[in-house]
Amino acid sequence: MSSYPVRVYGDPVLKQAAREVDQVDGSLVRLVDNMVETMYDSEGAGLAAPQVGVQKRLFVYDVGEGPEVMINPSIVELDGEWYYDEGCLSIPGLRLGIVRPNRVHIRGYDLDGEEISIEADEFLGRVFQHEVDHLDGVLMLERLDDDMRRQALRVLRDRELGLDTSAMEAKLVSADAQPEV
Repeated sequence: MSSYPVRVYGDPVLKQAAREVDQVDGSLVRLVDNMVETMYDSEGAGLAAPQVGVQKRLFVYDVGEGPEVMINPSIVELDGEWYYDEGCLSIPGLRLGIVRPNRVHIRGYDLDGEEISIEADEFLGRVFQHEVDHLDGVLMLERLDDDMRRQALRVLRDRELGLDTSAMEAKLVSADAQPEV
């Protein structure tokens, strides 16, 4: 196995919708194995194929029970609301307060072609939603209101310039940043 470089914010591949997987073969199994290694090397809870430059509709995840894969996932139902700080391997080192549904029902397939149907809440539900967003070409920055998005983009720009962004980053996940419900 080998680890892939993770594509970061600004890479156009992250803004493209991934194509459905039409066949599970040895190359797809190797891709999944390498994605799992990349996810672990990057200390992530999930990783979507576009994050390693592959436009296939699949992601891997591990929230403490071992690695899993979801091929051609679709979100069937969303419910509730939960504000939580969220990170992304493609936007390294930046955590953002994001509002997402608290519960999700997702369907997809495993490497054996067996259908998977999972109802998840809180962190696992958030991982599923975050990774499906990647498959749809959506980054977590797009889940922010306009003001918060501008602040996050300023942090990214200032970081590239070598400026201290710690105070601004703290505001992006503080209780004060929580949108009104």
